[in-house]
Amino acid sequence: MALKLTSLHALAALPFDQIIDVRAPSEFAEDHIPGAINLPVLSDDERATVGTIYVQQDRFLARKVGAALVARNAAAHLEGPLATKDGGWRPLVYCWRGGQRSGSFASILAQVGWRVELIEGGYKSYRRLVVAAMYDQPVPHRLILLDGGTGTAKTRVLARLAQAGAQVIDLEEMAAHRGSLLGGGPAGNPRRRHSKAASPWRWRGLIRRGRFSSRPKATRSGG
Repeated sequence: MALKLTSLHALAALPFDQIIDVRAPSEFAEDHIPGAINLPVLSDDERATVGTIYVQQDRFLARKVGAALVARNAAAHLEGPLATKDGGWRPLVYCWRGGQRSGSFASILAQVGWRVELIEGGYKSYRRLVVAAMYDQPVPHRLILLDGGTGTAKTRVLARLAQAGAQVIDLEEMAAHRGSLLGGGPAGNPRRRHSKAASPWRWRGLIRRGRFSSRPKATRSGG
């Protein structure tokens, strides 16, 4: 059964124990639904191999090779990360868009006996909600913008405000200081798409009344 996402708020309230992203590790690293874990049914190399066979050799052969790889990787997940899950565990599974990878994995989980569901439209449907939240929906807050040149302690001011109980969003922190003359964060810069996707979740966490402070950032900070 495929679940249609209607809003980011609805996604956060879904009654599932775990969200599973079955895409390849590089796809997951680019961006994913917050809180999801990556149990790839095809590695990056395996995905490339199947794609090459599909385009250059034979589509049927590609599906057969892909099915064998998916089954092998699914077995590893069942014997590894999912080995301790009991019969009441409820997973929500998604892939990129078409549902072939997520559908294959979900079918195996269903045969085990778990009540598994898919996200209709996969990651792409989630991404549309992120874009809508960022650009199409009004912000229900009163904003106070903290401005100033590089090196004027804006980050420290925001930190002190947060310690005092103020609601704060630091865009440079979300982008791991991308583009700052003072250098990047210790964990490096997040992928642009992932940084942008985190923004509406930060907005959702703010109380919808009162004021909060933010700091400016270039229009391409993290996206």
